[in-house]
Formats: sequence, C-alpha cells, structure tokens
Amino acid sequence: MGLMNNHGVLERHSLLLTIGILVVVSIGGIIQMAPLMYMDNTIEKVDGMRPYTPLELKGRDIYIREGCYVCHSQMVRPLRDEVERYGHYSLAAESMYDHPFQWGSKRTGPDLARVGGKYSAEWQVDHLIDPRALVPESIMPPYAFLMDKKLKYDGIEDRLRTERLVGVPYSDEMIENAKGHILAQADPNDKGFDYYDSLIGLYEAEAGREGTVEARDWDGNPDVITEMDALVAYLQMTGTLVDFSTYQADDLSNRR
Repeated sequence: MGLMNNHGVLERHSLLLTIGILVVVSIGGIIQMAPLMYMDNTIEKVDGMRPYTPLELKGRDIYIREGCYVCHSQMVRPLRDEVERYGHYSLAAESMYDHPFQWGSKRTGPDLARVGGKYSAEWQVDHLIDPRALVPESIMPPYAFLMDKKLKYDGIEDRLRTERLVGVPYSDEMIENAKGHILAQADPNDKGFDYYDSLIGLYEAEAGREGTVEARDWDGNPDVITEMDALVAYLQMTGTLVDFSTYQADDLSNRR
C-alpha cells in the first residue's frame, strides 16, 4: 500500500517513471518470450510447404516493388467473417519462406492470402490490365505495362543463394537450374522443355505432394517471358500449398 500511496513520486520525476516503465515492460517481455526458448520450433510444420520457384519469387518481388501490399494484406484472421469470405485462417508456416512476410494490416482491396486458383490466370491478367473492366467499383490502378516489360532474371542464382542464407531450403540443384526452371514454368512446351521434369520433381518433392507447381504460358504471349508472367504465377500459387482437406492443427502442448 505504501507504494500505491507514493505513486506521486513517479509522476513528478520523469526519470524514475521511465525506469519504472522499462522494468515493467522488461518483465512482461521475459514472461512472453521465455517459454519460446524451450521449444524446438515455434512454427508448426505443415505438409505441402515448399520454397517459391524462381518464377514465383520474381513475381513476388514485382508484387512488393509495385506496392501491392499497401492495399492488400495476406493474412486471414481467425474470425468468422474473414474465414467465410477468404477461407481457412492463415498459418504461420505459410509465411515461413517469406522475407519479408506480407501480412499487412490495411485492406483497401481484399485479402490475397488465398487468391491462388480463385480466378483463372486469364482473369488475373485481364484484371491487372484493366481492373475496372472486371470490377467496376475498383480503385486499383492498371498494370498493363507489365505485359510489355521483359522479365529480367540474370541474377536469379544469387537471389536464391541469398534466400538460402536466411533459411529457405534451396538446394544446389535448384540454384544451378534456376534460369531453366523459369523457362520451364513460363514456357514449358518450348524453351523450358528440358527443365520441366527437374522443376516439377525438385519443388514437389520439397512440398511432399504433387500438384503444387503449375507450368504454363501465364500472360498469353508465348514469344517472351514478361513481368506479367511472373506476377500471375505468384498470385496463382498464393495460399494453395497446404491441403486443408487433410490438415489438422498440432497440439501445441506436445511441441517441445
């Protein structure tokens, strides 16, 4: 009670008040963080997760470069209205290879955590070219210029090596064949034919199940691999890796 009655001392001395705040915040932080020190992994392991293919990774870079994250979050919160609109709530494991993650907190447009496969690739291209042609009330700017920009991927091997430094499990074979894998995913019937089996085999083996990698001409122009190809390839895989028909959450009390 003595301390309670003498709180005026703290209120009149800013230095003492600052020290008090730091002590309280430090205690609270230790209580929150200490249990994590005794866990082998704070992220639940989920079947189906794999690194981005080189084409998807380039598409993600374009997504970030164009500021798409400013208006679109990529995190479905465990609330009824969000789950009913967007699908299963987001799992931490779904962002384990994101540097940086795209959770966000603002939605001028809808959440895109599970946009992959919701629309066709053709719809995505048309929407990016002229958003209001498909969604009249949209305030999204057009990105038609992506159709005319040839995708630059000369340094893709170094890009994958950098990702591996921060924990993304790109193998030496994935890095060595990165350029070929871009060709295979964007032009599987022509330039990338020789790399197609390697692309599918390596990345679906990492995922542990088939059907997680789609290869096609994404933007409808087979003559050149464009930034539109990369961006649509990224959007179309977003949220598709985990098979929620078989997913069961781990019992956190058993994870040590």
